[in-house]
Amino acid sequence: MVELVALRLLAPHVGLTMEMNTMVIGIALAAIALGSWAGGRAADVVAPRRVLGPLLGASGVAVAVTPALVRLAGNADGALALLVGGACLFLPAALLTAVTPMVTKLLLTDLEVTGTVVGRLSGVGTAGGIAGTVLTGFVLISVVPVSVILLVLGVVLVVAGVLVDVSVRDWRRGRRVLVTGAAVGGTMAAGVTGSVAVPSGCDAETRYHCAVVLPDPGRESGRTLVLDGLRHSYVDLDDPTHLEFPYTRAIASLIDTAFPQGEALDAYHLGAGGLSVPVYLEEVRPGSDSVVSEIDPGVVEVDRRWLGVETGERLDVRVEDGRLGLRRIEDGSRDLVVGDAFGGVSVPWHLTTREAVADIERVLRPGGVYTVNMIDYRETAFVRAAVRTLQAEFEHVAVAAGPGAFDGAGGGNFVAAASGSALDTAAWGERIAERGSGWRVVEGDELRAWVGDARVLTDDFAPVDQLLTPHPPSRR
Repeated sequence: MVELVALRLLAPHVGLTMEMNTMVIGIALAAIALGSWAGGRAADVVAPRRVLGPLLGASGVAVAVTPALVRLAGNADGALALLVGGACLFLPAALLTAVTPMVTKLLLTDLEVTGTVVGRLSGVGTAGGIAGTVLTGFVLISVVPVSVILLVLGVVLVVAGVLVDVSVRDWRRGRRVLVTGAAVGGTMAAGVTGSVAVPSGCDAETRYHCAVVLPDPGRESGRTLVLDGLRHSYVDLDDPTHLEFPYTRAIASLIDTAFPQGEALDAYHLGAGGLSVPVYLEEVRPGSDSVVSEIDPGVVEVDRRWLGVETGERLDVRVEDGRLGLRRIEDGSRDLVVGDAFGGVSVPWHLTTREAVADIERVLRPGGVYTVNMIDYRETAFVRAAVRTLQAEFEHVAVAAGPGAFDGAGGGNFVAAASGSALDTAAWGERIAERGSGWRVVEGDELRAWVGDARVLTDDFAPVDQLLTPHPPSRR
């Protein structure tokens, strides 16, 4: 439970990538290894019965103070949040793991049943791990704030520690332990107050994100959707045609120039964000139909509650994984497919592969266009591989990006366009310029030279997080 919740707690401060997941798992495994070794050594030196209660109680206190400590550190510095979060994960994991060898020592009263005792403890421990994982991943995270999960878990561990300690002592001494436990419980209750004093900063803790909607001080009707510290969408509540972010201007400019002016379109969107592109389509091309696949129901609720987006027949938002949702779209039924799905700063790998791109081509009508927003910096190894993958499936591909993005001097958002028919890249570039983004469009030989020998991404090989060049967040 602590391991899963730690990922959610750290994501707003340090992001959520494959490397981040690996680091958290690695810290937990290191703690388990150390706890098992130290617990086994201690079991041969001290009386296990006397140590079990304090181990549980100490781990409970460590778990309970984790939300406040991580958020305090995160408000000061993201790297410090990672250090503090790692320590807050390591300590209780090591303490709790030390319990197992001590219980094993207590139960091994007869060497003839060693296998039975060890096997039973291993089975019970694994079953508990499964229960905690399933309960947390499928239920708790979707209905309870992560701080509450950790605080309640901490209280449960402290209470368990007190009960275990009382059970191994005489009642007279046990009463003193119970009083001590009550004092610890009071301290942890103060920890609840501390967590309130150091709030998560989220308007909503969704199944996948810490979501915040920020007003624009320079535009009364402007709102920015921030997910885990990254600006994902900008919405003008009064003017759907106002596009604040350069990448949305590039996508809108492509739509404006790739299809006859005012013509209604059938569109499919991978990722919702603030639904700025579907709403723009409906405003400038009345009668357009948009189907949206968004994996996070919390983001959809934020769109409805804080960004004023009304879904319905013309805007069908489906809570589902994009790759699975794509399979349900009929062949040749879409004029436009828009890819704007992100996990942190990276596009989910299974949406970047040749197989996924082939499925996108399947749903497009003749002359249809696929446009996708991506982020990369400096070496741009990921974006070049993603564009090479588009070139493997589509005859015509072009990419728009900001100054310095194609020569390694900068980076940020890249908007690619792919189609089976020729793209009017000159008109696309002119429309982008009219919107004042300063972006340029690259195609043909120049694009092929920039892509170079980048490898095509496939379902069997798509190291998106490893190819992506990291950059400080919040510059999307």
